[in-house]
Amino acid sequence: MNTDRGDVARRIEEAILRTQGVRSLYRPGSLITNLVGASAAAVGIVSPTEPLVAVTVAGEGATVDGALGIDYTSPAIDTLRLVRSSIGDALADLGLTATRIGLTIAYVHPRETS
Repeated sequence: MNTDRGDVARRIEEAILRTQGVRSLYRPGSLITNLVGASAAAVGIVSPTEPLVAVTVAGEGATVDGALGIDYTSPAIDTLRLVRSSIGDALADLGLTATRIGLTIAYVHPRETS
């Protein structure tokens, strides 16, 4: 079982970005939270390579939060189901189970960018 939060987060990010219908990944949280985080990275307080998903590992369980940019051609509910499954599979590969998965659709990419 892998409980290194950074490694778990990177594996989850890779799984999310491989999921059909997902175009991008963002940090979860409010605009203010993201601005503070970007500012902290800009002045070197935190690494700009810090994972985009928020992961907490406790024992054999993990909570995951993320914000997605999805393709306009994919029904949102279908994409969310696929992402939840991808996260569950990635956690299972690490010997973990999902205790909670919080996903937000932050952006729907328009047809013009496809």
